[in-house]
Parts: sequence; structure tokens; C-alpha cells
Amino acid sequence: MRREGRLGVGIVGAGRVGPVIGAALAGAGHQITGITSGSDDERAAAVLAGAPVLEAPEVLRRSELVIVAVPRERLAAVVQGLADAGHWQMGQLVLHTDAAHGIDVLRPAAEKGAIPLAVHPAMTFTGTSIDLRQLAATYAAVTAPGAVLPIAQALAVELGCEPVVVAEEDRAAYAEAIETVTQFSRQIVQQSTDLLRGIGVENPGGFLSALVRSTVDEALAEAIPAIPDIPPELE
Repeated sequence: MRREGRLGVGIVGAGRVGPVIGAALAGAGHQITGITSGSDDERAAAVLAGAPVLEAPEVLRRSELVIVAVPRERLAAVVQGLADAGHWQMGQLVLHTDAAHGIDVLRPAAEKGAIPLAVHPAMTFTGTSIDLRQLAATYAAVTAPGAVLPIAQALAVELGCEPVVVAEEDRAAYAEAIETVTQFSRQIVQQSTDLLRGIGVENPGGFLSALVRSTVDEALAEAIPAIPDIPPELE
């Protein structure tokens, strides 16, 4: 039996994100009802041991909360297909993890009575248990209808993240920010390591590790607004 307030959680998508999200929620006391098969079932099983591997309709049938963690190009089609087949349930929570979408992509499920939530942890997933520790130091963008926004925020907290509300109309700008920092960082590191490798430096990634981390840390520190001085009369 589940503790009061705990949910039966099903996962559609067994890539790098879905199993980790499931494991984090299981760690918070929720029960994993099932996960669909994916591109690397062995890795998923290592992160989410013992979870039943089921077809998507059965995952939805068993679950009060459904995590849809599929590639961006498949998200809309998966949600629509499950809606067309009549698998979404009235009052069922459905949460996706894609940065580029808010809740509009979940409209087909919402039209069937499901409750749409969008929670994107701002991190790069490896698909391993290492991600569970990283979640604890991560912010998550949260988008949901006003009445259920606290539910989305609470789920982000249970993942270990600090929730930050991003409005539906701001999701495109949010996704651009995430894509920019991710791709630009990778490209710069790749370019630099190629140059060092070209002049005979062994293990260029290791050579640059401390420099890259310290430079990024400094840039992030500079991006944090300074705390204004407190006027003497208010001290």
C-alpha cells in the first residue's frame, strides 16, 4: 500500500531522462507502476530496478501520474496518439520534461480530463544514478495551470530541484537559453580540445577541466545580482 499522498507513477520513455525521474520520485516515496521499453532497457533497469516493462496503454491504465519523457520530435505525436486511442484518464496527472514546451503540447490529454504539467530540470542527463545527485543541485522550469501549479512545484521539489515558474508564452525563450548554453559550451570545449590535441597535448579534456570549470563558475557568479548595501538607517 502507498503512503497517503503518494502516487502511482508510470513512465512513457526509457531514454536517459525517464528512468532517472522515476527513480527520484520513487526515492520520495511514490510507487513506480511501469515503464515502456526504450533504446537502452539495460541502463533503464539499472537506474529503476524492478519496474515492470509495459506497453504505454497499460502504463497509463495503472498510473495516477504519467511522466512523458520522449524526444522532442515525438512528444506531440505520443500525447495525441494516446488521446486518440482513449487511454488518458480523467484527473490523471501527465507531466512532460521537455524544455521547449509548456502545457499546450499536452492539450490532447487535457481534453480527455488529464491534468497537464511541464517540469524541466535544467541539467544534462547521463541516464545513470549520477543524475540523482545532480538533481539535488538543479533548478527546474515549471509550467502548469494556476490551480495545479503547486502540484507541479511540489513534484519538482520531490525530484530534488528548486522550482522556477516559467509562463507558457515564455517557454520558447527559455528553451533558447537552455539550447544556447548547452550547445555553445560543447562547441567551445570541442574546439579547444581539438586545438590542444593538434599540438600534441595528451588528454586535452583533462587538461582543460579545471580551467573550464573555474571560468564557468566565475561567469555564473558574475551573473548573480549583487546584494545592495543596507542603508545605515535600516540596519
